[in-house]
Amino acid sequence: MSMVLKSDAFVDGAHIPVRYTCEGEDISPPLTWEGLPEGTASLVLIVDDPDAPDPAAPRMVWDHWILYNLPPEAVLAEGMTSDGLPVGTGEGINSWGRVGYGGPCPPIGCHRYFHCLYALDVRLPSELGQPTKDELLMAMEDHILGRTELVGIYEKR
Repeated sequence: MSMVLKSDAFVDGAHIPVRYTCEGEDISPPLTWEGLPEGTASLVLIVDDPDAPDPAAPRMVWDHWILYNLPPEAVLAEGMTSDGLPVGTGEGINSWGRVGYGGPCPPIGCHRYFHCLYALDVRLPSELGQPTKDELLMAMEDHILGRTELVGIYEKR
């Protein structure tokens, strides 16, 4: 069985409900996974938007949520906050310059939101603190056992 990331809120390729965006409650969607590779010691979740600011002329990738050292047996409930994360989970700095989830809020057009889950063969060192996505990707190098993604789309009403 291959690695799968899924949500009860939306299916791969579908619209993300308003509830999880800046036009709604701006809370994280529920996420679960299965089919992790043997030897998975921790997980990394990166949610980003490669279509910023305009899908017709993207200039950057906007990072919405960065988590690392997620226990393989964990799940992420709807509305997950720093206080509710599984013990030992670290948070990275998103493109707003803070930790935590920031929902879709595209300034123009319909954007894609990639929820990427990585299975690692190690727990990353706590000295990472609150890394940027690039710092986290460097720390993960040579430790990735598997990767999967769930893509949602959103355009402001």
